[in-house]
Parts: sequence; structure tokens; C-alpha cells
Amino acid sequence: MSKKVIILGVTGSIGMNAVDVITSNPESFEVVAVAALRNKVQCEAVANVLGAKAYVGEDAAIRAVSENEADICLVSTVGLSGLAPTLLAIEKGMDIALATKEVMVMAGELVTTAAAKKGVKFLPVDSEHSAIFQCLPHTSSQFPLPTPASASPSATRFARGIPSLFPIPSSPIKKLILTASGGPFLDKPDDLSTVTVAQALNHPRWKMGPKVTIDSSTMMNKGFEMIEARWLFNVPIDKIDIVVHPESIVHSLVTFVDGATLAQLSPPDMRVAIQYALTHPNRIKAEREELDLARLGSLTFRAPDPKRFPCLNLVREACNLGGCAPAILASADEWAVEQFLKGSIGYMDIAKSLERCLSKAPKMKCDSLEAVLEADKWARAELSKN
Repeated sequence: MSKKVIILGVTGSIGMNAVDVITSNPESFEVVAVAALRNKVQCEAVANVLGAKAYVGEDAAIRAVSENEADICLVSTVGLSGLAPTLLAIEKGMDIALATKEVMVMAGELVTTAAAKKGVKFLPVDSEHSAIFQCLPHTSSQFPLPTPASASPSATRFARGIPSLFPIPSSPIKKLILTASGGPFLDKPDDLSTVTVAQALNHPRWKMGPKVTIDSSTMMNKGFEMIEARWLFNVPIDKIDIVVHPESIVHSLVTFVDGATLAQLSPPDMRVAIQYALTHPNRIKAEREELDLARLGSLTFRAPDPKRFPCLNLVREACNLGGCAPAILASADEWAVEQFLKGSIGYMDIAKSLERCLSKAPKMKCDSLEAVLEADKWARAELSKN
């Protein structure tokens, strides 16, 4: 039986690759609705191909979810705009194929708690989280088992009422390792203050939208992925590491308590992760480039330079602060990237803006959509003062 699918952000890179996956397997999917923020012509053209309803505009994602029923909702919108439709899709009982990092970054506890109540799953679309998902032994439930009385205080804290793809109290996970390409500025230039917008948008391996491409250059995208992994897999932030892997063949790794480390490998192609999220727990055939290790010859890894990529430490700081601090950091990053793309601030001012905003962040509980929106508003107002 085919799965009914809603695609939010259909005209972006994730959305269009999802369309490719779906049109290559028409017997497996029925797309009931697609939504886009601005590109009306392309959205309607895609909808015609898929036989789906098209929604365009500021409220397109909300209308697409509210007016349709589906088994799974692919969320690939930009930034905070994905949060409200995600919560609505959860309320309606749809599983979530999640590509929008900010949903987990800004409201991880809120959305995972809502998902637990409705018994719906989060299926990761980012290649790094998909890799971890594929490396984990899957249980019959996405959600955590009751915490044993003998569990450590930290295990109890991270297990209580928070859904995950593998239950923490009995988890064999020792560490999650997310890989990073290193972006365009892994080694050069020596003086990052001279970086131009064009240089920052010139990613050596991936073609993405401007926001995520800039985040890749600063490695803030990896910081966001750390927070997302913390919520998806119920693992504390101090057990999540980043390793630079320029070839982008190993998409992430899991180290287990017995010393074994498992990795998922494939040529760089976002359709692999998208397809697995849409077809899980099954795998279906796809005509794509296969991995040829002999031709590759070698794979390289190294630790990220904290001086070159200060955003990673800011992410850990925000997680340790808790509450809405990660939401404030994400909103500050969105503001700073917008300013950089407009030429209003320099490249190095992105991290400086985030640090300044985080240092002044008020303590705020992140337990409602209104709280997240208030954190977003506070961050933008604070940065706009200077």
C-alpha cells in the first residue's frame, strides 16, 4: 500500500530531491499536498506532476497540513517557519520526515514530547542523522522504555518523557560522531575577516540554499545537528562529537559501550537519506552511484579547529544553559546570516553576534510555541540594537 505524503518546502533542494525519489517509485507514494513559500509557478508545476494540491504563501505549510490527511509529512522549510506545521502534523498523527534543523534546535523538548503523546515518529532526513539511525539497532518502538530504578541520574534526566529512536536507560551508545565536510574554509584563507559572500556560498561539495551554505562555512550547521541528534537519539550533548571528513563518504558513526564503532557510508547524494526516511522500515531499489572504496583509495578525518569554527563551542554553551538558549542561538544565527548576505556585517561578525546574544540571553522555559516565538523575538531585538 502506498504512503500518503505531504511535502513542505517542495521547491527547495530537499523538496525537489524528494520529488525525484517519489516519481522514481510511483507505486510506493501518493503525494496529497505540496507547499512553498514563494515560488508559485514551480510549486504548481510540481503539484501537477504529482497530482497533488499546491499551497503557496506565508501560511502555505499550515494550510497544507490542516486541510489534508497523510501518513508522513516531510518538513523541509526554512528556519522557524517549520515549527508550527510540524506541531500541527504531530497533532494530526502524521509521522515527521524532518529536514528542518530549527524544529529540533529551537523546540526539541516541545516537539518530542508532543510526538510521544501522539505516538508518531521522527524520521531523520539529514544525511548525518539518517546515518546514525541506520547504525542503531531498532526496537519496536521509537520511544524510551521506563527508566529502571538503578539508572544513573543523568540517564534518568535524559530519559524522562522524551522520545528517541533508541531508549537511553538500556542504550549501548557511548558516543555519536557527526561528520562534517569542513565547508569552503577548512584551511584557507588564513584571515577569515576577508571572506566575501560569494566565497562563503561556494561550497566545495553540496549545492544548498544560501542560509544552510553559510552555516556550513561557519560549521554552525554541525552545531545545529548536534542539538538535533541530542533530541532525536536521546543522547546528552557531551556524548556527541564532530569530526571533519572532507570526502563526505562516511555520513556519521556510532560508538557503542563495547568499543565497536559502526558507520554508514555512501556517495554524497541526499536522496539516499530522503528515501530511507520515506520508506522506513523498508528499503526499496534505487538506481544511484554505488560506493567504490578501491577507487576512492583513502578516507581522511580530523578534529575541527575551535578557533576557526567558534560556533561549535557556542552550541555546547547554549545546551548547557538549557531552556530557550538554543532557540535564542538559532534565531541569532538566522539574523546574523541575513545581515552577512546583505553585506551589513562581516563574515567574522556572525560568530561574534551569536556570542554577544548568548551572553545576554534571559532564562526562559521552552515549553510552548509561544515561548519559542518569544525567544526568537528577543534575540532579533537584542541584535538589532547594535
